[in-house]
Amino acid sequence: MNTIPILTIITFLPLAGGLIVMGLPSSQSKVARGLALAFSLIALALGLGLWRQFQPASGSLQFEEGPLQWIPTLAVQYHVGVDGLGLLMVLLTALVVPMAVLASWKIEDRAPLYFGLVLLLQSGLFGTFTALNFFHWFIFWELSLIPAFFLIKLWGGPLRTPAATQFFIYTMVGSVTLLMAFLAIFLVVHEFDFIKLAEMGRNGTLISELSNQLGWRDLTTRRLALVLFGGAFLGFAVKTPLMPFHTWLPSAYAEAPTGTTMLLTGLMSKMGVYGFLRILVPIFPQEMVWLSKWLLVLAVVTIVFSAGAAFAQRDLKRIFAYSSINHLGYCLLGTFAVISSGSATSAPLVEKAAALNGVFLQMFNHGLTAAVLFWFVGILQERAHGLRGIEDFGGLRKVAPVLCGLMGIALFSSLGLPGLNGFIGEFLIFKGAFPLVTWAATLSVLGLLITAVFILTVAQKVFHGPLNQKWSSLPDLTSTERAWLLPAFALIFVLGIYPQAILGVVNSTVVQMVAHLNF
Repeated sequence: MNTIPILTIITFLPLAGGLIVMGLPSSQSKVARGLALAFSLIALALGLGLWRQFQPASGSLQFEEGPLQWIPTLAVQYHVGVDGLGLLMVLLTALVVPMAVLASWKIEDRAPLYFGLVLLLQSGLFGTFTALNFFHWFIFWELSLIPAFFLIKLWGGPLRTPAATQFFIYTMVGSVTLLMAFLAIFLVVHEFDFIKLAEMGRNGTLISELSNQLGWRDLTTRRLALVLFGGAFLGFAVKTPLMPFHTWLPSAYAEAPTGTTMLLTGLMSKMGVYGFLRILVPIFPQEMVWLSKWLLVLAVVTIVFSAGAAFAQRDLKRIFAYSSINHLGYCLLGTFAVISSGSATSAPLVEKAAALNGVFLQMFNHGLTAAVLFWFVGILQERAHGLRGIEDFGGLRKVAPVLCGLMGIALFSSLGLPGLNGFIGEFLIFKGAFPLVTWAATLSVLGLLITAVFILTVAQKVFHGPLNQKWSSLPDLTSTERAWLLPAFALIFVLGIYPQAILGVVNSTVVQMVAHLNF
């Protein structure tokens, strides 16, 4: 156990900060912004400290605290720790939240409440990515839902109320089915610890115990296992989202204020993928193998159809909302590709490791790039007095060359241009997926092609062509805005040229996960 509970500190620091900020009077908007930024930067410093002290050669949990008895009669323990995956998500959270605070800098309406909710959301994210006991983890999983709902509901666009309601209902239904599945597991094995449940899932004792003690009238062992798997699966499929559980996302992203959209796409969508990797794959490996073909079909549909939907949109926020679904589809393709070959001895371990390394890197890189893209949409929308349709602009590079140049770099990063951070994650996913599930990887290439088309269409219609005289005096990025964006673009280039900065840290975790999948 660590002498300094660093994970506890980094988790509860934003919670304390959020309560302090929300306690300020509404007139203290400048103080609220400053405090929110200060707390988020302290969390970033702590996250970078964790990254620096992490031992990459070890694939096991580090900075572990507990397990400490919390509610012994319910097997609830305070148990936190991170491996390469958890650390990567903690660092991504620590990076994106200050960006979202800066992107929301001009919010004056109930600013203390807004920035306090952002910090509460950050605390929920940190807790989700570090907790190792389901009860403890589920508290933070739900904690992130509440501030996100109010951020959309109170500061969103004209259709914010139905968008926030749809977001809440979808995610709450997924959470309920997830909770019911784990309550059924607890009733039988009296255990909430993810590590112990994963071991039981790998050796098959979990399902046999469930069948013996929770046997329902007409359900075979396999059917019972699939029912419980389905409940857990739905919770993560909605949050990611996986098609057809995605319909809440475009409206929520489009109506949310810019900073909140950055948090939704950059961080909250990663909670779903994280749940697949941390919970679903280790605890239900056999069930995922049984359903692997159907899961791959859903991943391919998510990739191809969301890219097509993005191409059909004319609102920039909705374009990038569907693009976000597309990019997360690649993460699920890599995950399902690895699990689908879990019993195939001919599948080389190196390809499985390549696919999972790609998933880890894609989660981080998409979180960074998508947040930057929505930030640029917010900048454009502010300068264009609320307009954000691709047909509303044209020729902007003539009056705002820096804005268009930097946004173009972010677009090409999303496209997966070699040399930028978006390339290597997708490359590794396809490198691993092609030998493992050739048919699914081949069909998913269509998503790459359609993505190229709509990304280039956005660039052409917004940046190039004759200048729309309505925007002849549209201001370029200010020196302050350039300074705010500089760290994100530095990371985009550094990770594009040297992805080993992340891969070198997470590879041992990937290798250990792959080894556990060889059952």
